[in-house]
Amino acid sequence: MKKILLLVLTAMLFNCNSIAQKKETEEKETFPITKTEAEWKEQLTEKQYYVLRKAGTERPFSSPLNKNYAKGVYHCAACDTPLFKSEHKFDSGTGWPSFDREIEGNVAFSTDYKIGYARTEEHCATCGGHLGHVFNDGPRETTGKRHCINGVALKFVPEETEEATEKND
Repeated sequence: MKKILLLVLTAMLFNCNSIAQKKETEEKETFPITKTEAEWKEQLTEKQYYVLRKAGTERPFSSPLNKNYAKGVYHCAACDTPLFKSEHKFDSGTGWPSFDREIEGNVAFSTDYKIGYARTEEHCATCGGHLGHVFNDGPRETTGKRHCINGVALKFVPEETEEATEKND
């Protein structure tokens, strides 16, 4: 009797887990900018497509934006949405550009189980492009968050360019 009960409980546990994971993969979030895979491939470089559209990860320390400390705003490389301000960037030592906060409303979040445990994945809220992940090991004196972002998913717009754009609007 104990073996049957154990077997039933084990079956229920695995069944519940697979249903939850299946439901999550079935739910596709929609974004204001949508394009076909062919259109994204035409617009983006091979590395950008791999990271932004296929949720890939660039090699650590490979992005020139990792050590960029100029004033400005980091935009989505796919749709030009402003995502992070340079004043919120810090050197995490991880090899990827890191920020302690996003521009509110411009970054969407989801749960990613790709490596066997739950992580908070970040996407551009306008086009859905994969940016990276957010962790709770950032600077304690600010938000405590570390937005670990693939540099290839970003386009840096220097402060002078941002100011000129705002004046023209």
